[in-house]
Amino acid sequence: MDKRMFLKSMTLLGAGGLSTLDALGKMIDDVRHLPAEEVAKDEDFWASIRSGYKLKPDYINLENGYYCFLPQETLEKYIEHVREINLQGSYYMRTVQHENKKNMATKLANLAGCSSDELIITRNTTESLDMIIGGMSWQPDDEAVMAEQDYGAMLDMFKLMSKRYGVVNKIISVPNHPGSDEEIVNLYANAITPKTKLLMVCHMINITGQILPVRKICDMAHSKGVPVMVDGAHAFAHIQFKLPELNCDYYGTSLHKWLSVPLGAGFLYVKKENIKNVWPLLADGERKEDDILRLNHIGTHPVHTDITIADAIDYYQKLGAERKEARLRYLQNYWTNKVRNLPNIVVNTPAESSRACGIANVGVRNMKPATLAETLLKKYKIYTVAIDGANVHGCRITPNLYTTLPELDTFVKALTELGQ
Repeated sequence: MDKRMFLKSMTLLGAGGLSTLDALGKMIDDVRHLPAEEVAKDEDFWASIRSGYKLKPDYINLENGYYCFLPQETLEKYIEHVREINLQGSYYMRTVQHENKKNMATKLANLAGCSSDELIITRNTTESLDMIIGGMSWQPDDEAVMAEQDYGAMLDMFKLMSKRYGVVNKIISVPNHPGSDEEIVNLYANAITPKTKLLMVCHMINITGQILPVRKICDMAHSKGVPVMVDGAHAFAHIQFKLPELNCDYYGTSLHKWLSVPLGAGFLYVKKENIKNVWPLLADGERKEDDILRLNHIGTHPVHTDITIADAIDYYQKLGAERKEARLRYLQNYWTNKVRNLPNIVVNTPAESSRACGIANVGVRNMKPATLAETLLKKYKIYTVAIDGANVHGCRITPNLYTTLPELDTFVKALTELGQ
């Protein structure tokens, strides 16, 4: 995008009578003929995207992994929904609440590539996957397979199942730099026994950003008669995939992460034939055992979040999944390629492009991750999160679409100085 076009786009984004989605559509039209990898390097284009966000000037935010806050267009839609539901009150809740939620679930299912009768809207990944872990009919000495790099909330739920039902948890460790897919698949395969009742795997490990070969793991586990539950908290709307391609049995994600939905929404996918095998988190009225809505009774909740899902999907689709993934991977490679060979710098994320996208983890030898995070914030005004466990010692770095190369250059300069 040339300078003239960039300035025109900035004007469009700031025009009171033209929505950000309209302006975004015009910008996309100008780059639609270009490969996504080329658009990923177009700093003028992404500066235009950045102008659609309201950013806190106090620090460089490289911790978008917890919560990808909303572009202004989606935020304004969200506020409109809050006002409208507050206006309608009980009338909305008793008339169209459930129909609207069903419509949002259908829109999500279309994006995920699954049937709408296999997906429900939850509040986050933890609720989604803990519903599966806690909803299985466990027997004493049943086994579950997982990794120490899995998210703590799910590991805690498995510990609870161990205390309550006598479940045996078999925990492997995923290497930060695997030599091949087969190395990872074999780690899980070797942990499976005739007593294994469930295998949990991350689609993208939250502390390092490593993308695991989920389809190969699922195929292997199914060959041994073991169902697979996938933690997709960081993968959905980050990298491109459709759920049937994974061949998993259960999949949970948080929509407040890479889809940039307001806090309080996620989804749970359950393969149709498995719905009957899961006990609901909360009791509902009588439904058919294969009706996924039997798992979705959570009481009164912030429904304005649910209906903002459509607005977030509209933004994501307008931008383009391929362009978003390419940009996030480009940003990660931009800074990791500059620091991988620096003295005393340890990158805990694979270098191969197929094994990571926007998230990476980096540490400084002989410096505690907490100290690194504190130093980055206080000395360099860079906000990150420290990770210190599960064979990962460093700070997780998660840029977003609004992140600029000069910001990453500031981060690289900081690491260079700290590694000396």
